[in-house]
Amino acid sequence: MHRAMLHALGPQGWWPGRTRCEVIVGAILTQNTAWTNVARAIANLRRARVLTPEALAALPAPKLARLIRPSGYYKTKAGRVKRFLSFLRARYALNLSRMFTRRPSILREELLAVSGIGPETADSILLYAGGVPVFVVDAYTRRILGRHGLIRPDATYDAVQALFMKNLPPDTALYNEYHALLVAVGKDFCRPIPRCARCPLRGDLERHRPASARRFLRLKTRN
Repeated sequence: MHRAMLHALGPQGWWPGRTRCEVIVGAILTQNTAWTNVARAIANLRRARVLTPEALAALPAPKLARLIRPSGYYKTKAGRVKRFLSFLRARYALNLSRMFTRRPSILREELLAVSGIGPETADSILLYAGGVPVFVVDAYTRRILGRHGLIRPDATYDAVQALFMKNLPPDTALYNEYHALLVAVGKDFCRPIPRCARCPLRGDLERHRPASARRFLRLKTRN
């Protein structure tokens, strides 16, 4: 699947952030919204010159909320950013380099203890900001794997993540690119109403899905 997506779509160049701080803020803001909206919010923060832990920590929450308004749920997300910064100050004196010297398994548990940071956000921070080889699972990943018969509908986050991490080498660059490619396929092809005709993974779907599912695929493609 990885080879097929990479051949068809090329490298994705993720994560679109200039610094560790920018990546972390983007990971928090991208919850429940499209990246285009997050990019506008990040641009506002960059123009305001507050994309450092110290500057964000000093920024009043109402002003932060105004700057990140394009990302949606901006008051809620401003609170999440502030809670992460409070954690970063209390544990690591606002020093991201110090934070990422922590053993990844322990740091992940610490991040998950911050209100508003779930497994996907925590793993995005570890992978894209910290270079930790941990696979990020999102809704696109679950949808694609479910339609290809690789996971059950009720599969947990940890179970989906384990499918990748038990069958792939612990390679940060591989996990980075694989997740980015799945997002690209999920956005452009494996949508709620699938666009299978030109999907890079169509061949895999046709080979491995049962006959009833292939009939469904043909029907959706015609529609």
